[in-house]
Amino acid sequence: DYELCEEWEHLYPVPREDLINLHREHLLHLLEMGDMEKALQLLQRIEDPGVCLAISEQSLDQHPNLAASHFLADYLTAHFYTSLTTARRNEIQALYIGSKVLLSLPEVSRVNYFHLSSKPLLMLEQLLMNMKVDWVAVAVQTLHQLLAGQEIGITVEDIDSLLSKYAEKALNFPFTLKEKRS
Repeated sequence: DYELCEEWEHLYPVPREDLINLHREHLLHLLEMGDMEKALQLLQRIEDPGVCLAISEQSLDQHPNLAASHFLADYLTAHFYTSLTTARRNEIQALYIGSKVLLSLPEVSRVNYFHLSSKPLLMLEQLLMNMKVDWVAVAVQTLHQLLAGQEIGITVEDIDSLLSKYAEKALNFPFTLKEKRS
């Protein structure tokens, strides 16, 4: 049906908003099906960069699944970096990094942290609070690789500070030792 609508669009004039809605729904459908190649081809077929940007941003704002969010954040950063406001750029890059960290975790646990995908530092803190030390190690390694040369409001120092804070808390003992009485 989407392909038929796309052919129709080439034959008859379609209002811009309807065109954006059509392509957004088609893109979301392809991403939900896991067909990233066809999704990329769809975005490449759109000739108007403004329409393509609107479709990509609106699709991302629909909060699709993890892989789709990662794909859209990557696409927007790669193709429309200069067209985005600084705040939006930081938001999209944080989502890209957070989704990359989530993808490094075991698949069964991803659903528990998906709501934090746009807040990687908070996700790391949640992992620490849940005592998922092995996962934290993988997440920190992923974050260190991704943050090299990036400016998204999160730095390596922020990660180190968070780790130090929780390491200090782990060494605090809530009781005092009693002295032996003779």
